[in-house]
Order: sequence, then structure tokens, then C-alpha cells
Amino acid sequence: MADETIKDIVKEKYGRAALRVTSGGASACCGASPSRGGCDPITGNLYDEGETAALPAEAVAASLGCGNPTALAELRPGEVVLDLGSGGGIDVLLSARRVGPTGKAYGLDMTDEMLALARENTRKAGMDNVEFLKGEIERIPLPDASVDVIISNCVINLSADKDRVLAEAFRVLKPRGRLAVSDVVVRGEVPPAIRRSVELWIGCVAGALEEDEYRAKLARAGFEAIDLEPTRIYRAEDAREFLAGAGLDADAIAPEVDGKFRSAFVRARKPAGG
Repeated sequence: MADETIKDIVKEKYGRAALRVTSGGASACCGASPSRGGCDPITGNLYDEGETAALPAEAVAASLGCGNPTALAELRPGEVVLDLGSGGGIDVLLSARRVGPTGKAYGLDMTDEMLALARENTRKAGMDNVEFLKGEIERIPLPDASVDVIISNCVINLSADKDRVLAEAFRVLKPRGRLAVSDVVVRGEVPPAIRRSVELWIGCVAGALEEDEYRAKLARAGFEAIDLEPTRIYRAEDAREFLAGAGLDADAIAPEVDGKFRSAFVRARKPAGG
């Protein structure tokens, strides 16, 4: 699909997800059926109750991530953090709490409905070290070398131009700045038709990179100290209901997909002279 077509689909899906939350409907799940216990095994049980207890319920309900980058990014007081594809704002609010009043947490999103939801969640949370920006992750509306840490939660895989995303992340990071994102990755070969169906289940609209390709793109963008740490491994059984709806037999395709799709925590650093 063309880049603009993908963006339009992502905007539509995430806009609908935001409206479901604001209208008091079900959580903004884009993985497993809510009838199977929320959004497990993809977007469920990612956050400790102690982390989310003080947040607005709508921020938690709107979470569409595949990890918890704020828990792994080792944020420090006074740092400036940017969340790429911030959605309803859960990771921005958690980051703002971690960097404290001397720090700042930005959220960047291209979907008006999600931005409205995130700003309302920020108002309810009573936080003033938070700012949400409208824009695309391929064109970050911040100056060069202005951010200490970039986080993202299952969003980079949605971009049709990941090289541009990573180049922009590198640009806005300060020297020695850190990239600490959760994303979907693939290990090994998967037949294209099966891959498309499983990706749709995992991330609404996904274009997950193979692990080695992700590492190579980060290196080409200029990053060093690159590491990918699996956090969840998905199996065909987890997607049985969804795959059946797509005309696929979970048992038949299990050998092709089990263990190959996974959420990972992706770390990298901008060099001191970058």
C-alpha cells in the first residue's frame, strides 16, 4: 500500500479506538477479542496496578501498546522525553511522573481524536510538565538535539517509512540521548499471506521488521549500543479466533508462526559526537 493509504487506515482505526473510550465503550483493543479477557496477550497486563492507579481510567483504556517502555527506559528526573505515537497518553503521563517537575514529557500523535483524549487525560491527572503535539513520527516537530529520551509503544511498526522515523529520532535526540521503544518484531521467515494476517492481529495495521533488519536500520541512522530484548512471544493459539475469521487454521499455520512474532524492547543510543 502507498504511504498515505497506510496513514489513512491508521488514523481511522486509532480515531475509532479513541472514540470508543470517550463514549464509555470497551477498551481500545486491537488484538485479541474482548470476549477472551480484554486485549491479552498483546495489550493486556503491561502495566503494574501501582503505576496506573493514579491515572485517569480513560488513559489506561486507550492503551494500544505491546510493552511498557516507561518501565524499561530508566528515565531520570529532569530529562526531556518524547513518545512517538502517544495515543491516549498513558506512557506520556507515566514518563512525566518519572522525570518530575524539572523534566518534560512530549507526546506526538497524528490522530485528532487521540490528541483530544490525551489532553483531557492530562487535565484530569493534573500534570503540567506534559505537552501533546500534532504531527507525524516521520516529521517530528521539535528542534535538533532537544530530547534526552525517545520512547514509543508498538507504533514504529505502523510506519511505511521506518528509515525516516529513525533518522528523525536520531536528529531530535541530544548527544548520548537514548532510544527506548517497545515494538513488534519478527524472527525468521514467515509466508507473506500468513504474516499479513498475524500482523493485523498484533497491531491493527502492522509492518513488523525482522530483528536483524531493525538492527541494521538503527545502525544506518547512526545509532550505537543497539539491543533487542524480547518481552512477549506470540503463538498461533493466542490468535485462534482472529485467524479463523481470516480463513486461516491456527493449528495448520502454527509451525510457520509460533515463536516468530514477538514484542521486543529496542534500545539504542546516539553517540556523544552525533
